[in-house]
Amino acid sequence: MTLTPDRVRLLPMADHARGKRSPVTCRLKCGDACLGPECNTSANPTFRSIASTAFSRRALLGMAAAGAVVLAADPLTGSSPAAASPRGGLPFSPIAPVPSTVDAFTVPAGYQWRPVIRWGDPLFASAPAFDFTQQTPGSQAAQFGYNNDYLAILPDRTGGERTGVLVCNHEYSNPAIMFPASTDPAELRRRSEIFKMAQGMSVVELTRRKKGEPWQYRVDGARNRRITVESTFELTGPAAGSALLQTTADRTGRRVLGTLGNCAGGLTPWGTILSGEENFNSYFSAADTTAERRRYGFKKQATETGWETWDPRFDADTPGYENEPNRFGWIVELDPQDPSSTPRKHTAMGRLKHEGANVIVAEDGRVVAYMGDDERGDYLYKFVSKGRFQKGASAAARRNNLSLLTEGDLFVARFSGDSPAAEIDGTGTLPADGAFDGSGEWIPLTRSGASAVPGMTIAQVLVHTRLAADAVGATKMDRPEDVEPSPRTGKVYVALTNNTDRGKPGRYGAEEANPRNNNRDGHVLELTETAGQAGTRFGWSVLLLCGDPALTPSAYLAGFPRTQVSPISCPDNLAFDSEGTLWISTDGQPGAIGRNDGLFKVPLEGAERGHVQQFLAVPREAETCGPVIDDQDGLVYVAVQHPGENGTYAAPTSLFPDYAAASAPGVAHAPRPSVVQVWRA
Repeated sequence: MTLTPDRVRLLPMADHARGKRSPVTCRLKCGDACLGPECNTSANPTFRSIASTAFSRRALLGMAAAGAVVLAADPLTGSSPAAASPRGGLPFSPIAPVPSTVDAFTVPAGYQWRPVIRWGDPLFASAPAFDFTQQTPGSQAAQFGYNNDYLAILPDRTGGERTGVLVCNHEYSNPAIMFPASTDPAELRRRSEIFKMAQGMSVVELTRRKKGEPWQYRVDGARNRRITVESTFELTGPAAGSALLQTTADRTGRRVLGTLGNCAGGLTPWGTILSGEENFNSYFSAADTTAERRRYGFKKQATETGWETWDPRFDADTPGYENEPNRFGWIVELDPQDPSSTPRKHTAMGRLKHEGANVIVAEDGRVVAYMGDDERGDYLYKFVSKGRFQKGASAAARRNNLSLLTEGDLFVARFSGDSPAAEIDGTGTLPADGAFDGSGEWIPLTRSGASAVPGMTIAQVLVHTRLAADAVGATKMDRPEDVEPSPRTGKVYVALTNNTDRGKPGRYGAEEANPRNNNRDGHVLELTETAGQAGTRFGWSVLLLCGDPALTPSAYLAGFPRTQVSPISCPDNLAFDSEGTLWISTDGQPGAIGRNDGLFKVPLEGAERGHVQQFLAVPREAETCGPVIDDQDGLVYVAVQHPGENGTYAAPTSLFPDYAAASAPGVAHAPRPSVVQVWRA
């Protein structure tokens, strides 16, 4: 059935988490953070409140320049994007947006796809083949985990790039899809042990016949590894060993079991993987008796995993385990080349709901990591290392680089607007394009290993980073998710997924860097470090105000004609190709604009700047995660997370990716989160 525009507008918003995620996704992924009250109740001032339909100066220029070009029609609105320019190794014509009822992985004409690896695929010869009806904790610990998110594909430089390694996060589990319904306590306990093994991270070796061809994963690869909720991690940095991180099980405050809520991440210049621990609070039952717990969203609750009923460390009111929640919410660093290495949690980078961390080397050799705290009204951060990056593959260089994230300074962003209010309202004289929409500063939270926040120790700043950022007057943002510096220009791009609470009675209103009340569709900012990559001053501009231009008057695409772009909503993860072009994956389009989530190409320079073009769409109820754009190799990769999230084991709403197998009589089948590769036919 084809959806009409009227049917799209009638989609029940209550079923889509206030216009974004489904209620199931909200409950499992973020513990209903997007449905409940905000954790940030600080009175941080806004720099300029403006009307809900306000635009940046570029939006005004873009609307005036909008033309009328019609190509292949969007089945929902009748409008169409212009064809992508055939530059690089990935020429394509944009796909039409896919209605949110369609259970298909959609790629451009001339391209094909197949999974690299799926939930349950065995990583070791000792592991059984996946069987929906025979899952055990032991088998899952040796199989690819559930709900894959951040993704890295690292071809080996030696051997003609015919081998490599895949690294992936596994953010959370969905009991209703993984298992048939049950009320038996023993069976529910057994399943909760499986959930511990299904989350965390995977490292998987890859092989192919030659460079440019799609990959297959290798069972029993020398670097194959599963990281789970029971794996050992080391705490580093100034807060490691502090009283705030000590428990009955770890009186040193330096060793942690497990990682939780692993969302996005990043690849460091020295070849390690960074993983962000995001919605860790929802795994704990913890009474919100302190300001610190309330600020991170803890509550006394029955969790979806049930761990608190049998593992005392997940009931944070158990004597001796009050600090266990403080041991999550960090940036994790993993060496994918050394399966014997202990992954580390870096306290110097602060504790928050990390979407991820992305690193660039500054002009003076220090490394800078950009990070977003993914919740409504929370903040944008950066970390600047004390040490300097060393090039080369020597043992000394490697030792040095592996220490770079253990010491340094942590900052939070405060935005300012430079434009008169009349300009924002469109009644003033617009300056020449190229000026910033505003400026900003990075406010220090730590300096040279000491606290920069009056009244807080260094350990308090790093363990309770949100409270420290509240205290220095950081700017409340619309759910900062992925934050990526361009490897070509050093400019920093910030995906702000949405914030439907902005502008509500009693809440903070729209301002220039977050220019829409009831921000259902999200936006993308472009930051330019004006005092060097490691400096404390930046300029900023609005790159995209997302939405369907046919339905959303405030949609703005860096000034590119509105009728020539693909509709895009809820930007989440960001990536760059070899030409410096930005690619955006989305999370929430079904609830916001009635279309499946997807991957979009967005040029940043010249006449094509802002020309949003949809490359692929994921299946029904799925999220597009972890994009990797290897245009020189002719391959694109995405992690397809929570396909068919709203279904059940007995009544699945998606059959991705094994559509053919699903038709076999008598075979149990449900959707399987998977890593997918796309290449030209």
